[in-house]
Amino acid sequence: MDVIELFTDSEFKAVLDDRADVHIKSRDGRLYLGWFPDGRPGTDGEGWKLAVTGTADAPGYCVAFHKETPAAVVVAAVGRVPATSVPTALG
Repeated sequence: MDVIELFTDSEFKAVLDDRADVHIKSRDGRLYLGWFPDGRPGTDGEGWKLAVTGTADAPGYCVAFHKETPAAVVVAAVGRVPATSVPTALG
């Protein structure tokens, strides 16, 4: 499975920029994933950047993968993230 295939059009928006980098964000703005095939500017070979915003009850976090990280590893990690980025109902 391709990493990009994890994100549906109904829940996520994807943009291809002028550098051929791909930016995906959830429609509610809580999750961002960037793919930088030539490395993210200002980093040492960072190829993937994943960020999840926090809530009042849970902190946000971010994860980066080197551009040489096997896609299967990125798929496994990123595939678990959408479930953790959904706000929980306040009780």
